[in-house]
Amino acid sequence: MLYKQGRTSSELHSDIGGMEISAFLNILVLPLCLFEMNSVFFLSGSLIGLKQRTGVDVASADASYVRCNPWGTRHSPAFSMDGDFVIGVLLLRFKNIICTNFGKCCVLNFVTFSINARDLRFSHTIMFAIEEINNSTELLPGIRLGYQIHDSCAAVPVAVQAAFQLSNREDKIFYKDSNCSQSGMMAAVVAESGSTPSIITVFLCCFFKVSHIATCACLSDKQQYPNFFRTVPSDAFQSVALAKLVKHFGWTWIGAICSDSDYGNNGMASFLQAAHKEGICVEFSESFHRTQPHKIQKVADFIRRSTAKVIVAFTATGEMKVLLEELAAKPSPSRQWIGSESWITDTNLQKFTFCEGAIGFAIPKSDIPGLRDFLLDLSLSEETFKCRLKKDVNTEQRVCNGSEDLQKVPNAFIPSSPLRITTLVYKAVYAIAHAIHSVVCVKKNETAECDKHLMLESKQVLDALKKVNFTKNGYPVSFDANGDPVAVYELVNWQKGESGNIELVTVGFYDASLPINKEFHIDRNLTWMDGQQPVMSVCTDSCPPGTHKVLQKGKPSCCFDCIPCPEGEISNTSDLSDCFTCPIEFWPNPEKDSCHPKPVEYLSIDETLAIILAVVSVGGACLAILTAAVFFHHRTTPIVRANNSELSFLLLFSLTLCFLCSLTFIGAPTEWSCMLRHSAFGITFVLCISCVLGKTIVVLMAFKATLPGSNVMKWFGPPQQRLTVVFVTFVQVLICTVWLVLRPPFPMKNFSTYKEKIILECDLGSAIGFWAVLGYIGLLAVFCFVLAVLARKLPDNFNEAKLITFSMLIFCAVWLSFIPAYVSSPGKFTVAVEIFAILASSFGLIMCIFAPKCFIILCQPEKNTKKYLMNKN
Repeated sequence: MLYKQGRTSSELHSDIGGMEISAFLNILVLPLCLFEMNSVFFLSGSLIGLKQRTGVDVASADASYVRCNPWGTRHSPAFSMDGDFVIGVLLLRFKNIICTNFGKCCVLNFVTFSINARDLRFSHTIMFAIEEINNSTELLPGIRLGYQIHDSCAAVPVAVQAAFQLSNREDKIFYKDSNCSQSGMMAAVVAESGSTPSIITVFLCCFFKVSHIATCACLSDKQQYPNFFRTVPSDAFQSVALAKLVKHFGWTWIGAICSDSDYGNNGMASFLQAAHKEGICVEFSESFHRTQPHKIQKVADFIRRSTAKVIVAFTATGEMKVLLEELAAKPSPSRQWIGSESWITDTNLQKFTFCEGAIGFAIPKSDIPGLRDFLLDLSLSEETFKCRLKKDVNTEQRVCNGSEDLQKVPNAFIPSSPLRITTLVYKAVYAIAHAIHSVVCVKKNETAECDKHLMLESKQVLDALKKVNFTKNGYPVSFDANGDPVAVYELVNWQKGESGNIELVTVGFYDASLPINKEFHIDRNLTWMDGQQPVMSVCTDSCPPGTHKVLQKGKPSCCFDCIPCPEGEISNTSDLSDCFTCPIEFWPNPEKDSCHPKPVEYLSIDETLAIILAVVSVGGACLAILTAAVFFHHRTTPIVRANNSELSFLLLFSLTLCFLCSLTFIGAPTEWSCMLRHSAFGITFVLCISCVLGKTIVVLMAFKATLPGSNVMKWFGPPQQRLTVVFVTFVQVLICTVWLVLRPPFPMKNFSTYKEKIILECDLGSAIGFWAVLGYIGLLAVFCFVLAVLARKLPDNFNEAKLITFSMLIFCAVWLSFIPAYVSSPGKFTVAVEIFAILASSFGLIMCIFAPKCFIILCQPEKNTKKYLMNKN
């Protein structure tokens, strides 16, 4: 009990009338509740600690009774029934109330009066459940439960006063010779419907409360609300479910509205957090209350101007009704509504046909056997049937004729559809009953024996309620560590029926107990706003593959520009934040949405360039062979025999090899072709240059031999010439051997020259080896060129030194230009440049040295005489 400490509740109410709820809790509620706990006096009706508070010992007092003054002005409950244990109930029963004095609405000074049929049904459902329990032989046998149902008027002050009333209990007298009060103990409270009144009253009533519809996630905090339980799921689950629903349909740009209450604000806060995790952006988030017309108009204007086509409404029915009325007054573009369980099942809102297609979560439908018949047995007003029991001259209503059937009357008190919230009220009563049963009853010989005289304390029932686990009418009832049930929702959709009216259709479910990503399921087709196809609600259209998102400055993450992927990168799915690079052997297609293998490039035999080079190479070899044939056929003529015909044939042989070695550069590089092409090129060219060098030395020595007293030719005869060629060539063979043994060339894929293709080429292995081979050839060519220049003016009609000079000049020019061209040429053109240098230098040698001789042999045979060749003119 709470006892008055010198001030009336009206005076106290007047002091806190303008306070915020949080301040009200801090200033008044917490100290009161803590005071009760410190005095070890539980509001369940226990007498422990009473002496400390009143100074009276009930057991030893001389007076026959002790009177105690309760808090506040006493009001009788709307419905009550005595019992061994009493369940208190706070319910909204009245509406359209204008309160003129804090704490007195619903009792005094109200202007209009009407019944909330739904909460009236809730109260009678509680009566029905208690009647069932009292008649049960298994649950609380021999125990009679009572109830006290108080009005709350949906007003926090009235709910507070009703909570005090429940705390005061019915009796004011404690008898000397009795250990129990006149009426039964207050065991628990079925809480006020709204979250805000529940938050307030849970502090005032230190016995525990079970709510059937207070869904605020904040009430799951057992540090603040250790004695609060509920049979309705926490909004924390619904918020996650709503976010998953929005994400399921691909809506990333939404508007959000909520009631300016603990239910709406906490629910919306949880939803926004869950939406952020799902990558959903919110264009606007507004809260309002039904008593704020200007704010309602502002929210309606937000919705009308919004670019988001999906609106998530976490509101109570009252707020949603006034908002929809405001939207209906001035037609606005259609919106896809996503609703919380508070309003989505309200049939009174389904008259707003522009909300067709609304989707939301609802408490699962169920049935309570016998409840409908119980409600039908209750007496209702004559107004139910729009008739009078007797003729009244002041009204035109007809006289009732006795044929009126209550079952045919549509009303919220007796619903025609399966029950939702009503079942939660029913479960709350049974949960309390099972908790009391586990405390006061002991199972003996398969039957339960209950002690109705047991001094029941709230803590006992509280501990028992945490362990409650039973099934009623096929529906399980239990609580987790936070006092919440398993979160199961139906997914409902507003669909237009055959009659043209909006009907509520179940299209799926959400079960938080299922594995992750399997909680949400849709098993029926949905109707969308205006009966159209599924709406798209995005700030920016999806970025197609081949592009990536770049956020727009100062806007949410769902607003972005679609930028093509950079070179070499792709995006193969929509809405990627970054493109990614293809594997090294792949390259993006032109659309940049997939990676294709890079083309492998090398000097293929089927290319035009390769074919031309091959033909020229084979043609040069044939030309060398043909020249050798001409020389062999005229081998006895002076022009062939002059200057060592043996070296001429060896030179033609080496030139043939030079022409043919260029073929090794054509085709896909292999391990053997890479080693062969460079070594064959190096050795054959040195053989060629050594022959030319030998011929040049012979010319010079022949001139020296004509001088008086000279005997130099004996040192440069045919054996010496052969030895010179072998030695010079052996040096190149040795260089190539060392190169091939230590670090030979090998085939490789070149990814660096071109990003979009692969160059298949021969890696040099050792660059020193390659440049050593090339340098040795160059050294011989320069030396040969110098000797040829020295011998170019010797007095002869056919001065071969001049021809060698021209050939070496061409050779050196070709290879000097080859070096920069080789280094700078990309890909397969590097190979083409090398082939061109081989062919050009080879043709330079054969044309300069052998073409003039062949011309004389074939076209001017009269000059092919010793006399002509020796003639110095």
